[in-house]
Amino acid sequence: MIQSKQPLAQSIIQLCKSYHVQHIVISPGSRNAPLTIGFTNHDFFDCYSIVDERSAGFFALGMAQQLQQPVALVCTSGSALVNYYPAVTEAFYSRIPLVVISADRPEHLINIGDGQTITQPHVFGSHILYEANLKEHFKKSFLKAIKNNDSLIEKALQVSKSERGPVHINVPFSEPLYETIEEFTSKTNPIKSKTNKSSFLLSKTDFKKWQSSKRKMILVGVNPPDSVKEIYLKFIAEDPSIIVLTETTSNLHHPNFFASIDQLITPLDATDFEALQPDLLLTFGGMIVSKKIKTFLRTNPPKTHWHIDEVIANDTFFCLTKHFKCTVNTFFEQLHSSTNSYLVSTYFETCNHVKTRRLQKHSKYLKSIPFSDFKAFDCILKQMPNNYMLQSSNSSTIRYLQLFDLNPTLTVFCNRGTSGIDGSTSTAVGAALISEKPTVFITGDLSFFYDSNALWNNYIPSNFRIIIINNRGGGIFRILPGNKDSENFSTFVETNHLLTAEPIANLFDLEYVFANSEKELELKLKSFYKQSLRPKILEVFTPSSENDRILLSYFDFIK
Repeated sequence: MIQSKQPLAQSIIQLCKSYHVQHIVISPGSRNAPLTIGFTNHDFFDCYSIVDERSAGFFALGMAQQLQQPVALVCTSGSALVNYYPAVTEAFYSRIPLVVISADRPEHLINIGDGQTITQPHVFGSHILYEANLKEHFKKSFLKAIKNNDSLIEKALQVSKSERGPVHINVPFSEPLYETIEEFTSKTNPIKSKTNKSSFLLSKTDFKKWQSSKRKMILVGVNPPDSVKEIYLKFIAEDPSIIVLTETTSNLHHPNFFASIDQLITPLDATDFEALQPDLLLTFGGMIVSKKIKTFLRTNPPKTHWHIDEVIANDTFFCLTKHFKCTVNTFFEQLHSSTNSYLVSTYFETCNHVKTRRLQKHSKYLKSIPFSDFKAFDCILKQMPNNYMLQSSNSSTIRYLQLFDLNPTLTVFCNRGTSGIDGSTSTAVGAALISEKPTVFITGDLSFFYDSNALWNNYIPSNFRIIIINNRGGGIFRILPGNKDSENFSTFVETNHLLTAEPIANLFDLEYVFANSEKELELKLKSFYKQSLRPKILEVFTPSSENDRILLSYFDFIK
């Protein structure tokens, strides 16, 4: 088994193996040849070649999203590295472990006019958890340099895993780059990571505050599937003083939970808001999609806001009072074991009455509207098979999904860290590769075309499905205030176009079908999920001029 002759490459390969960083996404280049040689010739690593670095970054992010373990990215020097930046920022805010390993020119060639060279240290600024800028080994300080570099590499790998986020290892290589040796003997042992034994204990004061609060709101953001034990879900679902608001990305389900937040609160008036205002707000999980709930809680803040997370707590609603650094199960275990009876309250009953009325009106509205984005999502979700992974793009797609009660057998993911449209397809492909479940990715047209290079790889599973809602532009912007009839709006905001996905499907050898009406969509969906030798695209064309009116009228109708 051959390896690179470069000592720095040897150290990185050894330590990635020691820390069980097994999945390596490599973008072709020359300066990173020592790393490519090392990873691809070692039988421990699973290596993937993704040409476009921006797509590669999100592809790796999708893999890490499913693995909940660090995935490494390897690129050559220069602008290649900067193309990882969107994925790095998403990983930073979504708390997904990525290890960026960039090859660099030697220090004496930086900023002298040499080709394919930028200043690579500190390139990710404050969007990185740790940065290891390595130094080349020279004869005078060979052993010292090895020791220092190994320490930096190990620290980076530790931080990515323990703090769940992106780290950057910058590696300068002098030529020659392609010299090899027979496999070397590893002499490094990983630093033993500190085991953080939970010493969390809910104080008597905290427990008393919980017990005495007649209106407790639990709001759950992005959350991995099956992460909260059923016994605790049942515990909070049956408490009459608790309402549990779950987002589509929370992956939590119970008949007593409120899954469509905007549907519940958008039509409320000032009196309703006063009745809904919680005494105590408990949050856990990642980013919140609903702007309505953010506005509500910022305008009607609770007296107490607790957040549960082992690492970080965002003061999203400007009223955070306490951060519980523990797992969600640990927190609820203590509450559950100490609770003998529930507090008498009408909080849940009142909200549930509103929910029941909203659902009845929701069904009536869907029967009354013509074919549109709203109608398309209803058809798609009704026919989606059980036990699929649903990946969603951002913008209007994830917001429409928030208005429906999803099949509880689905697991749902979306890049909500920065809420960008730039890499959602690549993320879905990376996630589909790792997941044992078949995957359907629902996306808007702009998001799909923006990230079409996501399909330029050899790793897309045959059971991968893409549904594109093509409303000929950024339809979500029509919902916002502004002059929607002006030429500037259609060109620079909504970005009207006449593109279809068919040429892209042909280019990357995916099966392609389309639908222009409700009947066509229902018919195409019947065969869409059947087994095939190739991935499939279903493009749904909806009327761009009607979608905003139908969506805005919905909230008036369900009042």
